[in-house]
Amino acid sequence: MNRLDYLVLIATILAIPLYGLWRTRGSASLGQYLKGDASIRWATIGLSVLATQAGPITFLSMPGQAYESGIGFIQNYFGQPLALVVVCAVFVPIYQRLKVYTAYQYLGQRFDRKTQLLGAFLFLVQRGIAAGITIYAPAIVLSALLGWRLNLTIWFAGGLVIIYTVVGGTKIVSITQRYQMIVILVGMAIAFAVAVYRLSPDMSFEGTLSVAGKMGKLEAVDFSIDPHKRYTFWSGLIGGFFLALSYFGADQSQVQRYLAGGSLKESRLGLLFNAVVKVPLQFLILLLGAIVFMFYQFEKPPVYFNQPAYQRAMESGYASQLKALQTQFDDVFVQKRAAIRAISNAPPNASSGDRDIAMSRLRDLDAQARELRDRTKAVLEQAGVDPKSKESDYVFISFILQQMPHGLVGLLIAVILCATMSATAATLNALGSTTAIDFYRPLIPNASDHHYVVAAKALTAAWGLIAIGVASFASLVENLIEAGNILGSVFYGSILGLFLAAFFIRRATGSAVFFAALLAQALVFILFATTNIGYLWYNLIGCAAVLVLATVLQQTIFRGTQAPAGV
Repeated sequence: MNRLDYLVLIATILAIPLYGLWRTRGSASLGQYLKGDASIRWATIGLSVLATQAGPITFLSMPGQAYESGIGFIQNYFGQPLALVVVCAVFVPIYQRLKVYTAYQYLGQRFDRKTQLLGAFLFLVQRGIAAGITIYAPAIVLSALLGWRLNLTIWFAGGLVIIYTVVGGTKIVSITQRYQMIVILVGMAIAFAVAVYRLSPDMSFEGTLSVAGKMGKLEAVDFSIDPHKRYTFWSGLIGGFFLALSYFGADQSQVQRYLAGGSLKESRLGLLFNAVVKVPLQFLILLLGAIVFMFYQFEKPPVYFNQPAYQRAMESGYASQLKALQTQFDDVFVQKRAAIRAISNAPPNASSGDRDIAMSRLRDLDAQARELRDRTKAVLEQAGVDPKSKESDYVFISFILQQMPHGLVGLLIAVILCATMSATAATLNALGSTTAIDFYRPLIPNASDHHYVVAAKALTAAWGLIAIGVASFASLVENLIEAGNILGSVFYGSILGLFLAAFFIRRATGSAVFFAALLAQALVFILFATTNIGYLWYNLIGCAAVLVLATVLQQTIFRGTQAPAGV
């Protein structure tokens, strides 16, 4: 990065929060601080909802996911549009009618205090950890590739978010997310255009996609019923539906976004905007990763994208091993590039047998390249220099730094930091609100409105410091995009079960649902620790377990109790 890049970066990430602070200047009531005001319309709500979900992990890790494994990750989102329609039809009207600040207040009104606290507690644990991952994810990669100090990067991104989120509350989160999301969409569109432009002139765009498809990078749908496969049509449609239903219907970080402004119509329009936009957006981001993969079939990639770690291993006595692997990798790259050119230049009348032999040869070479990367990673692990995050997390940011013109480099780094700030702000806003409303206010029930606003601000700041603490000690063992979804899937099923029991099991009481949720959460923990089930299925398992166990417990142990009426 040069001075122009840093100028673009700093101007982008500072201008939006400063504008938000100007727009939200002055004092606010508790309702305005937690829910915003009528100036927040559906477009802002829609972009805010999208920005909350599309954090830095999406733009940093997802192209690398496609580079490594293809675009099959898109199946994760197949159930989301239907889930958003259900949220619009069932969840939003209830929240708006009861005028709740948090989703968990509804559980308290429908059941009892302990069930409300359980739902809020599960949310706080899951989102508190997720907030740390959201800050850590870009910080570990940017610090490695740009030479920034890791803790300084974490504190800069996290500290800036804490300041403006604490000051402005929900309204500033919604306003800043709107403009941050615009920057993100513009930046990713430019990155897509540059990646296409930089593709080899030896092949047409259609030919490039054809070869990418034959190499397994464009296999978007897998109809396998194997529960151990992470990404299939069925796990995405069913497990993804329950994940999205819980995330948008019962996760306060999203509920607070679409309750902003307080209008049922605006909330629904904002959510339906996401139902239409989300899957195409994720597809384009994954396709960008596949295009970057094809770019590196003609432009030699590094044998290992985390180059700072690679250089440290070279300096630690492992140079001879790494140079030998590099030589083999370079030879495979040359052969693979020649094979792709031969396929693309093959005459139209070439026999199908010849084409199949050529593609088989290309796949074998690609497998050899992956095996050499794995061997390189093993050497780096032996040298004690390799971080536990996957190499794929470094692919897209390396492409940005090495292939983008100056100015655009700064803009795309700003995209990643804007995504960090928008997702973190929404999470801290929700964590502070939930702690203030569900835990603090019942302890001091008769304080002034101003008192609760101050308490909400203090609790938001406290959660920000906790998130920074989690980020400072985080150590990921999964691809970053997977880590966030796995964490959510472990908790979301039980949380969703609480709400579906409230909506649809009319005779269920708080005690039955409370203990059902505890047992369901324990079941998910056990399955996660002892089996290899695709993680999306935990959303269905946890939710179904709550509903079944709540019904059984209500008909047996808690048979003599009755549910409160009128909620």
